[in-house]
Amino acid sequence: MNTLPRITPRRVKVGLVAGGLGAYWPQFPDLLPQLQRSAERVSARMRGFDAEIVDVGFISDAREGDEAAEKLRAAGCDLIVGFLTTYMTATMLVPIAQRSGAPMLLINLQPTESMEHATFDTGQWLAYCGACPLPEMANAFTRVGVPFRSVSGYLEDERAWERIGRWIRAAGVRAALRHGRHGLMGHLYPGMLDVATDLTLVSANFGGHVEVLEFDDLRVRTEKVTDAETGERVALAREVFELADSVNEEDLAWAARVSVGLDRLAEDFGLDSLAYYHRGLDGEVHERLGAGMILGASLLTARGIPAAGEYELRTSLAMLIMDRLGGGGSFTELQALDFARGHVEMGHDGPAHLAISSRRPLLRGLGVYHGKRGWGVSVEFDVKRGPVTAFGLRQARDGSFGFVVSEGEVVAGPLLQIGNTTSRVDFGCDPGEWTDAWSASGISHHWALGTGHRLADLRAVADLMGAEVTHVQP
Repeated sequence: MNTLPRITPRRVKVGLVAGGLGAYWPQFPDLLPQLQRSAERVSARMRGFDAEIVDVGFISDAREGDEAAEKLRAAGCDLIVGFLTTYMTATMLVPIAQRSGAPMLLINLQPTESMEHATFDTGQWLAYCGACPLPEMANAFTRVGVPFRSVSGYLEDERAWERIGRWIRAAGVRAALRHGRHGLMGHLYPGMLDVATDLTLVSANFGGHVEVLEFDDLRVRTEKVTDAETGERVALAREVFELADSVNEEDLAWAARVSVGLDRLAEDFGLDSLAYYHRGLDGEVHERLGAGMILGASLLTARGIPAAGEYELRTSLAMLIMDRLGGGGSFTELQALDFARGHVEMGHDGPAHLAISSRRPLLRGLGVYHGKRGWGVSVEFDVKRGPVTAFGLRQARDGSFGFVVSEGEVVAGPLLQIGNTTSRVDFGCDPGEWTDAWSASGISHHWALGTGHRLADLRAVADLMGAEVTHVQP
């Protein structure tokens, strides 16, 4: 929601190096200045992205490539872009790729869409020759074991710049995961074998750190929340949400108090995401904390710190990925299939991503949380109409994480009014066939539902992470 200030995530750091073969400069005096102007234009366009650009300039031989490699290694970049302005040898870029440890993107952007063939001499042609070294780079990178990707086009080619932007966004997501701190509080929902995640596999697949938390970490912080702070959070809840008549004022105040405690927990542990669950017993404080988290977890999620219930660590990571791509990403599972309308109904009880709600989200008071102990206020909404992406992380038998993706459209139709998020998604096929194909992918029974069609972006992220993509498209 517009009233909730988002966190400021770490900016992606992109290294940039341009180059060409120095043997050409004395032969064609006008060539280098032209190529340097192209490099300046690329640098300016790169600075238009939401990224920190480390531009190490123009290199002309292997020695200058070596110097650039050291600068980029020291900078700790999340992505390195090599601009092939004309022919250049692989020895100029291979050291950069080997030493930095960052993913490599090679770009070949000639000055214009096409040469003026009737008037061009050799020097002018060479400015259009960035495609020439691309196969050489690809061959050399493959032989030295360095993955790469490339974008070819011309300087003002918006299609090429969209693809470059996609790789920069993907590098930002990779950096968020590699530097991320992911909270895991409580214990596994009993019996959910698909949800169970070996914590070491998070570091093995994505990097980052899993901070194992106790519900007492939340309890001690919630106990220190003042009545004034609770009142301010109640006022925020009334501003952000529509309140149903079923909302009990005492339950709302408790949820607000827990929300302030959650904010402190996230700040104290530097959390970028959170997954939680606690069963509790007979209304004791830990049960009340678990039942009172929906308001605060939804507010955290809307601010860019996704929170998922039922101890769903992999889904909280999927929500983080979707959020950093600009799609929100709300905690989701299957709810029902509407064969009469051809829709899949999906959503979840508990926290939700308020920023992608189709309307002002509703707080509904519930005396019973189905399948869970406790009572309190819960969030109800449906995702904005239009293109959406279902996205989850599956854990394979060998321990690798894979991306499972399906694009659809949220459409209008009747919705349950039970204090859950619910959206009707049309995947363009029989809902039963889609459900069978989605389940056959190996996905767990939770995932993130985000706005926009994000398959292309997710493929780019998966490429940088070394993950397999399963596109469910019956």
